Amino acid sequence: MFFDCRGRGRGRAALLLPIIWVWVLCLSDNSYVFPVAEAIWLTIPSSGTKCVSEEIQSNVVVLADYYVIDENNPDHIPTISARVTSPYGNNLHHNENATHGQFAFTTTESGNYLACFWKDGSNQKDSELTLGVDWKIGIAAKDWETVAKKEKIEGVELVLRRLQGTVEAIRGNLIYLRDREAEMREVSETTNARVAWFSIMSLGVCIMVSVVQIWYLKHYFVKKKLI
Repeated sequence: MFFDCRGRGRGRAALLLPIIWVWVLCLSDNSYVFPVAEAIWLTIPSSGTKCVSEEIQSNVVVLADYYVIDENNPDHIPTISARVTSPYGNNLHHNENATHGQFAFTTTESGNYLACFWKDGSNQKDSELTLGVDWKIGIAAKDWETVAKKEKIEGVELVLRRLQGTVEAIRGNLIYLRDREAEMREVSETTNARVAWFSIMSLGVCIMVSVVQIWYLKHYFVKKKLI
């Protein structure tokens, strides 16, 4: 019995085409199957600070908008202060007496980036307020409309470019996780080696102390003529 390999290849391609088109339609939709940045709703207390943090690797674009929401009194919205710091405590953004603001930067170091918000001194006696934070990181912060106009691409080509960017972002995250795992494994191995040497040293000290105690007791009993 003979098989037509070319026919089987065409059959497989025909089966894959609907799947590919489903992916394209999903990617071209506004819902976009890959996660994009979503708004974070924070409740700022009357006194104190509310912070959010995100672990981000280096060379990643970060873009965020924040705005105060007060449905009960839209004509007199209280102001807040905001500060964004890097993992090493560098001040990346600071804003005071604002009802809304924006910050954007490219990370230069890996770690937890912290954004803190608090009510201004003149509004601390008021009740709690709601703050919306639209935090975009990496591929989600890229302006694809500007890219499409600049490079004159649209339709499926634009969707494929977005997919390519998402794949590159996922690849970068996997490389970052692999590097972090290697660092953690190295630290774990170093710690295990130190613990092993400490255990050996502790055992040696115990043996030496036991030998000294036996020698002292034997010398004491001989001196007292007990043995």
